[in-house]
Amino acid sequence: MTAKRAMYAVYAVFILNGFAFASWASRIPQVRDGLHLNPQSLGLMLLSIAIGSLISMPLAGLVISHLGAARTVSVMSLIGATGLAIAALGYRHGVAPVVPGLFLLGLGSGTWDVAMNVEGAEVERRLGHSIMSRFHAGFSVGTVAGALLGSAMIALGVSVTVHLVAVAVLIAAATTPATRGFLPVAHHTEHQTERRNPLKAWTEPRTLLIGVFVFTMAFTEGTGVDWLGVAVIDGYHVDAALGSLTFAVFLAAMTLGRWFGPALLDRHGRVPVIRITGLMAVLGLVIVVYGPSLATAMVGAALWGVGVALGFPVGMSAAADDPRYAAGRVSVVSSIGYLAFLAGPPFVGFLGHQVGTLRALTAAAALVSLGVLLSGVLRPRAAEPVARPVLAGE
Repeated sequence: MTAKRAMYAVYAVFILNGFAFASWASRIPQVRDGLHLNPQSLGLMLLSIAIGSLISMPLAGLVISHLGAARTVSVMSLIGATGLAIAALGYRHGVAPVVPGLFLLGLGSGTWDVAMNVEGAEVERRLGHSIMSRFHAGFSVGTVAGALLGSAMIALGVSVTVHLVAVAVLIAAATTPATRGFLPVAHHTEHQTERRNPLKAWTEPRTLLIGVFVFTMAFTEGTGVDWLGVAVIDGYHVDAALGSLTFAVFLAAMTLGRWFGPALLDRHGRVPVIRITGLMAVLGLVIVVYGPSLATAMVGAALWGVGVALGFPVGMSAAADDPRYAAGRVSVVSSIGYLAFLAGPPFVGFLGHQVGTLRALTAAAALVSLGVLLSGVLRPRAAEPVARPVLAGE
């Protein structure tokens, strides 16, 4: 019963994390207009979120090992909510107050993300069947809810400040109670017969390879999120509504893949499923880039979405196979994986400037192919034996 309750708690914090992120993202155009920013200035301002996340994620293992997953999520959600409120209140006074607010939002969200994945992996282990990808589907549900609420607030003429401060208050008020359903600390510490610095995970070849695998999947997923709509509009010469529809097909397919994927993982295992779905993503990308019509591109987008759906969450599960070292290893894998979300958009943009946005998507096909080749590293691994001290006379 405890694991069941924890499962719902993890769903809640994944949804809240996605909701907070999408709420901010839904108001970026109004913030841009209010601050009179050009694309370059807007990009530099938004970089403060990524910097906050990239600082917090590598250190998340240390934080989680000291505070525990529940307290870490609680504290970091408060930091993220504070940052969101600062950005919302400060944007009318210029860029200067927004940047530290967004930095705090990224700082809090980054460690919150690692901690909820660590808890999700432990819940998955306790339940005895795959569920991590469904938690990530919950994040997607949160982003959809945040985007829809943002659209409604814009339509109703609600100001950016009122909307985002209300969201910040909701996040601060709802996340800590949700973490009370997390597994008791005793469940996490019963395996801790050997203590070590979580930063040691940065020296483990398997952990680093899982990180590279997650990087390839995150790059492929992020490319779809950032560039698919634009690529279809430019490459197939269709209007914006059809480009958005193709993007929606991609998101819906990815969400469905994450919801129904666990049954396949339990039946066939991580490696065979990831190899097949990875090849589906490659095929989908090829169809999107080289297909003869928009209709085939939509079919390709669906294959791409399903194909990439399980990569990131399965990587998190693989990093957490040994619960004693899950915090440090998930921190490493998340840090490497999230580099793709920072580096991917500008790289595809640069490539698109040279060969066209649609053709630039082939970079994602190349990386997901690398992910398929690396997928053997995801094979479940038993907990490592604990060294027994040598007794006198032995």
